[in-house]
Amino acid sequence: MFAALDLGTNNCRLLVAVPTRHGQFRVIDAFSRIVRLGEGLTANGRLGQAAMDRAVEALKICGDKLRGRKIRKARLIATEACRTAANGVEFLDRVEREAGLKLEIIDRQTEARLAVSGCGSLVERDTQGVVLFDIGGGSSEIALIDLTGHRSPRLANHIVSWTSLPVGVVSLAERFGGRMVTRDIFAAMVEDVAVRLHAFDGRDRLSHVLASPKFHLLGTSGTVTTLAGVHLDLERYDRRRVDGLWMDRDSVDRMVEKLVGWDFHQRVANPCIGADRADLVLAGCAILEAIRAVWPSERLRVADRGLREGILSELMADDGAWRNGGRGRQ
Repeated sequence: MFAALDLGTNNCRLLVAVPTRHGQFRVIDAFSRIVRLGEGLTANGRLGQAAMDRAVEALKICGDKLRGRKIRKARLIATEACRTAANGVEFLDRVEREAGLKLEIIDRQTEARLAVSGCGSLVERDTQGVVLFDIGGGSSEIALIDLTGHRSPRLANHIVSWTSLPVGVVSLAERFGGRMVTRDIFAAMVEDVAVRLHAFDGRDRLSHVLASPKFHLLGTSGTVTTLAGVHLDLERYDRRRVDGLWMDRDSVDRMVEKLVGWDFHQRVANPCIGADRADLVLAGCAILEAIRAVWPSERLRVADRGLREGILSELMADDGAWRNGGRGRQ
């Protein structure tokens, strides 16, 4: 068994899995809870007491799950909130004391690579180029992937440029407001992200494939999975229907327009958004729109997977779990 834990600005997530056929694994335990660890961080520069308490309680559950199983290898990471908070390291010391878990704060390049590693199976064999983005709570990672040459088994080996924007759904919503979002406010959020993207030196590294039908966007975040759920008109969110879904340009346009037109209560009422995401989803849509403006594509593939899956893939590959094409050691 292998385990991956991702403590982000908004969510705490755990996966425990065993390797199956080459490059794949079967999840045997999972945990996810919205903890909003980064709540107030933009204004104060520190993690708040209530936010830390919520995160510790979630991590205690994760600790119990891990101690109850025989784990061969695990990687437990913390991202933007702990990276930037003045008391981030102090908080992780508390986590080790109270939850019995030792988390590592990863840098932004590692975060981008893990996001790519988690989505390898969603990039089809004849694809020439992909812009993969992970819209987080406190930061957004973007990786440009060029597949026009010989393809390596590890998608992350094809990253030709990457950036990490110090803006995510929590930080953007806290600056602009997430409950009452007028069209002017939404446009201002898009522009804020666009300015940051303009400063990205490597944004033109895929210019040779942008016009190809074998180029597409790949989004791994609550924003795109929410859009997909609304697009499918699901009565309750269903990962099996969302993960790997293709959305064309017009469908994404319609869904963004629909959400911008809804008030806060309408967003809360949608089963794929709910009260936990209703004040964050438009900030996510603004980041998405800024990305689509720089790398226009006829297709967006939706991934309900990310850092945890990337961690598991790398742990299993490095351990030789799929060596000789057989079932790995457990």
